[in-house]
Parts: sequence; structure tokens; C-alpha cells
Amino acid sequence: MLKISNTVSIPDDEIELSAIRAQGSGGQNVNKVSSAIHLRFDIAASSLPEVYKERLLQLKDSRITKEGVIVIKAQQFRTQEKNRDDAFNRLQLLIKTVTVVQKARKATKPSRSAKRKRVDSKTKRGKVKVMRGRVTD
Repeated sequence: MLKISNTVSIPDDEIELSAIRAQGSGGQNVNKVSSAIHLRFDIAASSLPEVYKERLLQLKDSRITKEGVIVIKAQQFRTQEKNRDDAFNRLQLLIKTVTVVQKARKATKPSRSAKRKRVDSKTKRGKVKVMRGRVTD
């Protein structure tokens, strides 16, 4: 059971795990041992709330396929257990990003005094630059 929040959790049978051989260096161990983990999670068939499903499907993330399946490949560690934990943590983090709702931005305008200060500083700076010119008689 993967816990997302106090109220939301994902049962283990909804997450498909498969062990595969890791890429990259590692000597003979890489060729013999399947230490990398391939995690697949079908968003539409999951028990997540509908709001989370919609937000996940709207994400522009390369880990989410067109069919709505999250695919995570964990091969950072040398042991299968650590890679499995890493894959679960990455899935949990991805789903948690969807749970947070962004506040709507309120458009603001600078105050009258702020505008005046800005213009005054610009004119002051311009006068300083004019004074740097050549002195003519």
C-alpha cells in the first residue's frame, strides 16, 4: 500500500513492478542481475479520486504515456530493493505534485508614490549622466 496523503493511498495490486537489467557500467554484475525496476501505474484504472486522475492526465510529463500510464524506470542503485523504494518514492512525489492547488494570482498595480519614486530616480540618474559630458566654454 503506497500512502499519498492521510486520505489517499494506492493498493499494491494497482502498481505493476518488473525487474529488468540495468543499463550502464557495473561490470559482470550488470549482465547477470536484474536490479533495475520498471514501474507501471495505470491512471484511469486506479482508485485515485477523479480530480487527481484528471490533473495527472493533463500533466506534460514524459513519464506519462498517451494511454495514461505512468512509467518509471529506477536503476540508480545496485540493489533491487533500493530501486523499488526509489520508484515508489518517485511515483508518490509525482502524484503529490498534483494534489497541491496553485493559488490564483491577483493582478496588482504599483502605487502612485512608487511610480513617482521610479520616475524621480530615472531623472536623477539621467542628470548624473549628463554631467559626465565634456565641459565646453
